[in-house]
Amino acid sequence: MVRRGRRPLVRIGPVDPTVTGAAGLVAVTALVDRLDLVGGLDDGIGRIKRRDRGLTAGQLLVGMAASQLGGESSLAGLDRSRADRAGTLLAPVSFPPSRTAARLAERFGPAQLAGIERGLAGIAERMMRFLPAQRRAELVTGRPTLDCDASDVEVYGRKKRGVAYTHDGKRAGRPLLISWARTGLTLAADLLAGNQDPRPFIIALMHRALSVLPDAVCAPAVFRCDSGFFSAAFMRAVVAAGGDFAISAPRNQALWRAYAQVPEDRWVDARGMRGAQVAACDYAPDGAPPGTYTIVRRVKVTTDDVSADPRSRRGRTIVPGQRQLLLDGMIDHSWAVSFLVTSLSADEPDGIVAVEHWFRGRADIETRIKEHKLGAGLRHLPSADPTINQVWMWAAVLAGWISALL
Repeated sequence: MVRRGRRPLVRIGPVDPTVTGAAGLVAVTALVDRLDLVGGLDDGIGRIKRRDRGLTAGQLLVGMAASQLGGESSLAGLDRSRADRAGTLLAPVSFPPSRTAARLAERFGPAQLAGIERGLAGIAERMMRFLPAQRRAELVTGRPTLDCDASDVEVYGRKKRGVAYTHDGKRAGRPLLISWARTGLTLAADLLAGNQDPRPFIIALMHRALSVLPDAVCAPAVFRCDSGFFSAAFMRAVVAAGGDFAISAPRNQALWRAYAQVPEDRWVDARGMRGAQVAACDYAPDGAPPGTYTIVRRVKVTTDDVSADPRSRRGRTIVPGQRQLLLDGMIDHSWAVSFLVTSLSADEPDGIVAVEHWFRGRADIETRIKEHKLGAGLRHLPSADPTINQVWMWAAVLAGWISALL
């Protein structure tokens, strides 16, 4: 009730159990039922208990995912979800108590964790059958872009296992994800410690991601990665699997020499990026597959664009020897340079411009990670047990699937 010229009156009283802030679970439940998410996950994971009573593995994951979609980011949040009487009536499955959820999650071994991806593969097949014909044709005929990335999840409990200090001093776990860019679906994931290099794990994860793609998607995949995945072994594995790659290259002396040898008449304007130019050169790292080359992008920078702080990220991208000249006013501009190593064939100059523009879409997976952290519960690893944390991570991935499919 609002009185003229006055603030609205607030009525304070007992909580109405018929009112819930989780009304959106109606849509979640409809999707879970339509695609049989619980059955699909159970088919992939198998049994986690001897007796056929209580929650199945699929129900556990779906319940965790629904609770995360409701804003909860810890196992204790499951108890809060259970306390919402109206919300539980709308949920796709019963929310497990936090202790029960932890006990069930402890029973996931390597085979059960791998079974989650097998279950998602079956769900992806069912998803394709429900898509409109035009959308399905786009996914079937186009080459799928698979984005690779990792993100740190900071933790604070000293007793938590499977975590470690990162290079910047944070104690963290490190989810490693491969996402199908066009659909927003995370296909494969691992949970590493904060000090683990993702490169030794990415080849196996690549094969797992390819196995989750629906069979109707017959075009070869293209893997899009940042410099944290720069590895000739990974490049060879992608090509051996029938795909292509595009990976940001960490700047080294060999790349700077290659940049210096690019003739000025080879540079062309980049697409959708003011002041940027691109060109191609023949540089390929040792051990890279045949046909590998490098696309170089440079962006004009002036004194106003450069920080005097030696830790500046932009400062590391400037042509060596020119940063201080720029700061001292001895030159009026320089170039911030980035390198992209790829096996994608491209005619000069239009094809190179298109590949470089497409590669900038790699920010899609950063959006997926934000959705897992902020839209679900991956901003937190709730347990001291690394197995429980892996199951929690997969619940966040499943929440991402539900959001994307809706």
